[in-house]
Amino acid sequence: MANQRLLIVDDEPLARQRLRDLVGDVGSYDVVGEAANGVEALQLLQDATVDIVLVDIRMPVMDGIELAQHLRGLPQPPNLIFTTAYDHYAVQAFELSAIDYLLKPIRSERLAAALAKAKPLQTSQSQALVSLQQTHDHLSIHERGKVVLVPIADVLYLRAELKYVTVRTRDKSYLLETSLNQLEHTYAAQFVRIHRNALVARNAIGGFEKQRIAEGEEAGETAWVVLVKGVPETLVVSRRHQHVIKAT
Repeated sequence: MANQRLLIVDDEPLARQRLRDLVGDVGSYDVVGEAANGVEALQLLQDATVDIVLVDIRMPVMDGIELAQHLRGLPQPPNLIFTTAYDHYAVQAFELSAIDYLLKPIRSERLAAALAKAKPLQTSQSQALVSLQQTHDHLSIHERGKVVLVPIADVLYLRAELKYVTVRTRDKSYLLETSLNQLEHTYAAQFVRIHRNALVARNAIGGFEKQRIAEGEEAGETAWVVLVKGVPETLVVSRRHQHVIKAT
């Protein structure tokens, strides 16, 4: 039987080396890659088959909690084990939600036990970790079996269309299968709702105009629209959300 393949994700080189050494002591597992943050980990996972990811919680660029949320969206999510220096709130969340974790300094016996029972993160467990997440800096878009990370800072607007949300950047549009309400809750600091089907980035608002609407549910009416910086299209502001015009 082939050895299981591991990915180690930790921003400290010495911590990665110690984990690699411990995995070697345990046996029956092969470390096939290392990453210093969640973004690097997702890039490696585009081209590598990994059975288990050992991921630190506190990392720059993308922390372990955000990485775990993105991993859940993969066609075949790898098994996941968190590693952490003592963090009362994190440990409490893990134990209440039956999420396996390794407390640093990690012992080989504990590592062996965790690896033997590792499993993917479930939906309810993922939701329990949201309060621990330090950053919400990326959207993960699934295209042709791969994950594309779109920085939130690059997103101009989010518009709901049927069961998808269009994610618009200056250069491209993506489709994301999620709830606009969830995105509004997660990114309330960056986006403002202007319509029941649209959120616009606060720093992408170039102004407002009254225009005659050519299509959509307001077709034929004259309504306020948002001028979006960097793209030619405009977004309708519904009557219910016209307070945004005065507040901006």
